[in-house]
Amino acid sequence: MYDFIILGGGILGLSTAMQLIERYPDKKMLLLEKESGPARHQSGHNSGVIHAGVYYAPGSLKSRFCLEGNRATREFCDRHAIPYEICGKLLVATSQQEMQRMQALWERTGANGLEREWLSKDQLKEREPHISGIGAIFVPSSGIVSYARVAEAMAGEFQCRGGQIRYEHHVTGIDERTGEVILSTSQGELASRYLVTCSGLMADRIVRLLGRDPGFTICPFRGEYYRLPDRHSEIVKHLIYPIPDPSMPFLGVHLTRMIDGSVTVGPNAVLAFKREGYRKGDISLIDMARMFSDPGILKVLARNLRPGLHEMKSSLWRRGYLEEVRKYCPSLTLDDLEPWPAGVRAQAVSRDGRLVDDFLFVNTRRTVNVCNAPSPAATSALPIGRHILKKVGEMVQPS
Repeated sequence: MYDFIILGGGILGLSTAMQLIERYPDKKMLLLEKESGPARHQSGHNSGVIHAGVYYAPGSLKSRFCLEGNRATREFCDRHAIPYEICGKLLVATSQQEMQRMQALWERTGANGLEREWLSKDQLKEREPHISGIGAIFVPSSGIVSYARVAEAMAGEFQCRGGQIRYEHHVTGIDERTGEVILSTSQGELASRYLVTCSGLMADRIVRLLGRDPGFTICPFRGEYYRLPDRHSEIVKHLIYPIPDPSMPFLGVHLTRMIDGSVTVGPNAVLAFKREGYRKGDISLIDMARMFSDPGILKVLARNLRPGLHEMKSSLWRRGYLEEVRKYCPSLTLDDLEPWPAGVRAQAVSRDGRLVDDFLFVNTRRTVNVCNAPSPAATSALPIGRHILKKVGEMVQPS
């Protein structure tokens, strides 16, 4: 019998496990992961950006946790000698309409307490000679890191404090009883007093295994990237983002400096036909049948039909993808777009057809379940772990 089982070996599960064992050092803890190692999904397939908290509604969990997480991530990296760089982010406007949207972002960044600077066209050109725009917002606190490295360090700290990790354990059933939670796995049955799940792309299915109606469905969106050739590794000094269209559900294609010195272009956002479908040809008939029979997902697809088709066109037609980035970096050519691995975003969709915008948790008497944790979840991993720790404390009866 374990005191705590944590399900999910991504950065959220590992952050939670690390902080749980620090808070309860005498308790017996186990982390389960269905893959052969940590950070094999969203935590290891992302842009590596340490977000500042530009886009999120003031007062939301995203806004609060991202601001806290930006600082906490840097402090964690300092303690564990993990390389990172605070290079700053530029939000670039290329039209008068985008300048109006940029004003709204300026006000939101101020409401979120971020340091920022408004740049004119000439000031933008001085900072980034290869970037074309008529204005920009500079946010200095954004940075880059390898979240896979961060997750591995968290796993190491959890194990050093006595926590156990078992990989290749796929959970097939959960039975919440009086005084314990029984997990059926591909490797046998396990019992624990309490359970924390950080299961990403499988979050809704885990809640259903608990016998609960989650009220949402996870919809997978594949984000496809390209990498620029080494000759362009110095093309930008900062992270370069377009001004997002508020009618679109995602942020648009951007230029991202990576911690290994490369520069990527992306991501787009196309519907994935498999929960863990990282390649265009990855298809699961079961996953597709469930998606296309879900009323919430059907409403989202209908509401976003035109932008969805545009994203699909860019996915299938490389020149269309190039046009997106050439709006602010006109010197790039088709030959500059080299293949790079895609990521898949787990996006919770409510039954009434809304993309769930904030972090979402569903809790029972003996379980805490992270149900929606898209970007900036990696940046926010440490404060999310603290939030879960608080919920666990409310569950645990005084001994």
